[in-house]
Amino acid sequence: MKVIIAGAGDVGFHLAKLLAYEDHEIVLIDKDQSKLKSASNHLDVATIRGNATSFTVLEEASISEAALFIAVTQSEETNLSTSIIAKHLGAKRTVARIQNTEFLFNKEKLNLNDLGIDELISPESLAAREIKRLLRDSALTDSFDFEQGLLSLIGVIIEENSILAHKTLSEVGDLNIDRNFTNVAILRDNKTIIPYGENKFLPHDHAYFIALPDGIDTVINLSGKKKVDIKNVMILGGSKAGFHASKKLSKKFKVKMIEQDEKKCFELADQLPNVMVINGDGRDVDLLLEEGIAEMDAFIALTGNSETNIISTLVAKTNGVKKTIALVENIDYIHLSQNVGVDTMINKKLIAANFIFRHIRKGNVLSLASIHGVDAEVLEFLVSEDSKIANTAIRDLDFPKSAIIGGLIRKGVGYVTHGDTVLQANDRVVVLSKPDCIHQVEKLF
Repeated sequence: MKVIIAGAGDVGFHLAKLLAYEDHEIVLIDKDQSKLKSASNHLDVATIRGNATSFTVLEEASISEAALFIAVTQSEETNLSTSIIAKHLGAKRTVARIQNTEFLFNKEKLNLNDLGIDELISPESLAAREIKRLLRDSALTDSFDFEQGLLSLIGVIIEENSILAHKTLSEVGDLNIDRNFTNVAILRDNKTIIPYGENKFLPHDHAYFIALPDGIDTVINLSGKKKVDIKNVMILGGSKAGFHASKKLSKKFKVKMIEQDEKKCFELADQLPNVMVINGDGRDVDLLLEEGIAEMDAFIALTGNSETNIISTLVAKTNGVKKTIALVENIDYIHLSQNVGVDTMINKKLIAANFIFRHIRKGNVLSLASIHGVDAEVLEFLVSEDSKIANTAIRDLDFPKSAIIGGLIRKGVGYVTHGDTVLQANDRVVVLSKPDCIHQVEKLF
């Protein structure tokens, strides 16, 4: 499949990286030669220097042969206009990155499909949705549901006092009498481990499990964590991401926002009637204490400064806040969360790239999720009758070592899979796979 990406920034680069694993023909367009050089040095992509709105540049990229055109430059106007032009020049499908969410909510009224824009994405809105998902449980670092919770992917940190600490997967299997969870990944020292029998859990590991509904509490208890309901949330920063997060979260939680700009505070207070907006500097520890940070169940730092976000979440953690989330601009920072004490670091550009990637996959892939900081994707496949893996026990499959089958949904019932599990036609199977073998896994399904 030929994919043309306008914009070689973080979103475009990460998207190209994900697509490159799948042997797509990728063309990157950008005005910045240094970004293009970095991309060509690290990825198997073609690059064209120029403005994506230029007819000549699009013709050079063979736009008429493109199955997909994605505009993710920093300019909203460029993304919208380029997508329209690309569609009229023959691109089969177009995706445009936007900042103004009015376009998103009024897509039908504006007839954007008729103009030539098939899909709109807003990194800020997607980040807010991701934050809401991450706040499901204070004991979990991550959670993702399949079929409305018949199966869940959950992440926990292994505490020093955890029953799991220093035990192998085989030993943990003996503790799992109800067979309602299975470990699918371990993040340790910034390295992703796809675990098998003799792998051990160590204190401070980020461990990820596929679990049935009754297995979630079991994992939390075994990890040494305590389950606490989230009611009070403090958000630092009235940025676009802060606004969208506050709007979504205030429907379920009691939200307090701290914003430094006084004028912006008045605007936010008008736009967010259910949110208490405080004017102040979030870097001021005394202010945070005065505004009751110690009584908060969750603290989310969404200013435009990564360092401010990280430090303020550490202050929150020190004051007993159970769940902390920091927005970071540098993708490399995400791996630091395991070492510095922040529960989860998120990057809105990474979230946007993963969202686009999730929506352009074909074949038997039903859904796809990314775990923050983990070098692997979570995929849900549908087993077809002529699939190579149908009617075969998992232990007898020639399955890549860099991937693992964690669970399945069969006729509306969730199951955690084991070596003796036999996959059947129409099963919905959850797989965790490192990027380098996703293509191999897809062939099996």
